[in-house]
Amino acid sequence: MKIRFGVGTGAGTDPEALPELVDRLEAAGVDSLWFSELVYSQAVDPVVGMAFALSRTTRLKVGTSVAILPGRHPVLVAKQLASLAALAPKRVLPVFGLQPASGNERDLFPVPGRRGAVFDESLRLLRAVLRADDVDFDGDYFSVRGAAVGRRSARPLDIWLGGRVPAAYRRIGRYGDGWLGSFLTPEEAAAGVAAINAEAAEAGREIEADHFGITVFVAEDGIPAEAAARIGRQRPGVDPADLIAGGWPELHRLIDGYLAAGLSKFVVVPAGGKPMDGFVDRFVAELMPRQN
Repeated sequence: MKIRFGVGTGAGTDPEALPELVDRLEAAGVDSLWFSELVYSQAVDPVVGMAFALSRTTRLKVGTSVAILPGRHPVLVAKQLASLAALAPKRVLPVFGLQPASGNERDLFPVPGRRGAVFDESLRLLRAVLRADDVDFDGDYFSVRGAAVGRRSARPLDIWLGGRVPAAYRRIGRYGDGWLGSFLTPEEAAAGVAAINAEAAEAGREIEADHFGITVFVAEDGIPAEAAARIGRQRPGVDPADLIAGGWPELHRLIDGYLAAGLSKFVVVPAGGKPMDGFVDRFVAELMPRQN
């Protein structure tokens, strides 16, 4: 399996710092740059960020980690993705999730029914439009006639999904091409891979073995007390050090566990407000030798 490491932007990433970050990653040969959906922050919108980064580079891949699909019309999302893929073939890596992590952003993505059901149907329509022209679709929430988004990739874009609960694993197995998890112990990640593969097999599908990954936060000076307390409230009984790396040696320990669990793609996000330039230098020194 191809082991790859990408850099993730967080809520504190200053838009003014993005040009230098993109140029540094491209020059260093880093695999990918990832943008999160964080509306109420200074973070750049994921689609805008991807377009900007692609326009300045020739090798760097870009992805979303994650963007929210329910609450957007799937055909419009398909048009955005197809446009990016036409401008930068093989460099667009979309990952979608069910809802924002922050509760005060959820009203920004209204849905016409149960969010999970809308997500499932959105994925069916999104995949259909990315794979064929003149799509007719009638569902419970969407109905289109002759939907086409112009030039499509010779190989349809892979649609990865986030999530870490049984309903998410069912959805990934049935509709996804890959999984990007987060805040999971290596043991939980292994169970997630097994659950997704089982759901895919039941649906008569197969997820490629190297299409499993995770977003990992690294706090270079140790896990902040606030982060540890927040994890304690959200995940009682789980050691925060099994979810967030408190330094680069701890990150390598987590990566070893995730590799043993069957993951091979990693989005590494700095935690603690450290400058990105120093983080990128250390990222290159620590992680790029581990790629194959």
